[in-house]
Amino acid sequence: MLFEKIGIINEQYEYVPDMYVGTLGNRIVYVSDVAPDEAHAAALGERYSGAGRVLMPAFYNAHGHSPMSLLRGYGENLPLDRWLNEKIFPFEAKMYRKAAYWATLLTMAESVRTGIVSTTDMYNFVDDIVRAVSESGTKVNIGRHVVDFTGGDPADNVTFQEMRQSILMYDGFQDGRIRTDASLHAEYTSNERTVRAVADAAKEFDVRVHVHVAETAKETKDCMERHGGETPVQYLARCGLFDQPTTAAHCVWLTDEDRDILFEKGVTVASNPVSNMKLVNGMCETAKLYDRGVRVAIGTDSVASNNSLNFFEEIKVFALSGKMRANDPAALTPAQILRSASREGAASQGRTDCGLIKEGYRADLIVVDATAPNMHPVHSMLNNLIYSASGSDVVLTMADGAVLYDRGEYKTIDLERVKYEVEQARNKILLSL
Repeated sequence: MLFEKIGIINEQYEYVPDMYVGTLGNRIVYVSDVAPDEAHAAALGERYSGAGRVLMPAFYNAHGHSPMSLLRGYGENLPLDRWLNEKIFPFEAKMYRKAAYWATLLTMAESVRTGIVSTTDMYNFVDDIVRAVSESGTKVNIGRHVVDFTGGDPADNVTFQEMRQSILMYDGFQDGRIRTDASLHAEYTSNERTVRAVADAAKEFDVRVHVHVAETAKETKDCMERHGGETPVQYLARCGLFDQPTTAAHCVWLTDEDRDILFEKGVTVASNPVSNMKLVNGMCETAKLYDRGVRVAIGTDSVASNNSLNFFEEIKVFALSGKMRANDPAALTPAQILRSASREGAASQGRTDCGLIKEGYRADLIVVDATAPNMHPVHSMLNNLIYSASGSDVVLTMADGAVLYDRGEYKTIDLERVKYEVEQARNKILLSL
């Protein structure tokens, strides 16, 4: 495809009008302010008029739980511990494979509609998540999360066994669209023996790690009481969990020492501002993370606590909450924010050739309608994209060079069938509670 005379967000996160971007196969092969010659243009295939459009890197959702779209709006107006124990865990105990498959497809449909092409996912039913993601044409870093309340041998733990099996089966599947992480649910749902086992598995298979960290003040306080004053970051680091590249979700309640550890270990923080604020868990101090040099990506968490995957909304709340927490309107720059939404998210998934409009990179791209009323006037296109745009302004989503969504049409997902099956699954689970 050849995008002609289109505004782009370039690799320096600057807006540049009237550019030409060509994709061939799964790669970006041409980026210039000069049109390619006719032979080259013909080889790129379909031409896409860029009039009134902005082309930008697609989004990488750095923390999610895709099958939980079944629980959208189900557990409301509760703090995290009651939300989990009274609503979420009982519902999830009744989840089954077919339900997880259709719910994941619904999540993928919503994702591509708002510009997300890849998700760092934490859940069980890995086979069904992989099947849904594969069919949708999107990407995933899937981690079967390990939990243990027994203190027994991790080798006998079903969740640990399933995590290992998922890595053996799926890491690198579908030309790398499917990747696997070694996943620990959290400090408070495990013990030191289990944490060390997950860390060892990550090293054995040379995969990345995904874990919830310091989401609530209570979690942090309880961890310090259990582990001789160590915060979740300090405890998990001592157990070796951060020795492999890690995505640490939330990280709302951190100390300066925690931020030093995250920087030194190269951990990426996946900030989930909408979920954290909805559950009144607090706001991540993103400005302090940026200042310390910690890599920051953006996640939605599940729609059970969000309640949408509108990534432009997530970006806006990320920006606003970061400024509020720092008490400084200049704390986060537009380039930092958009980089966290795209390039840093891709890097957190180990996708080193994704997240930029750059020749040789994977063609993970979205087109935004810049003619929408909310996008005018334009004093700064970057500011408009962060503070004015909505997921509904996305008119095209492309992953690895394949168009997945185009002006209301889903190319790989039968949305009406998906919605029907999800409603059937929801009703079946509710009747069984």
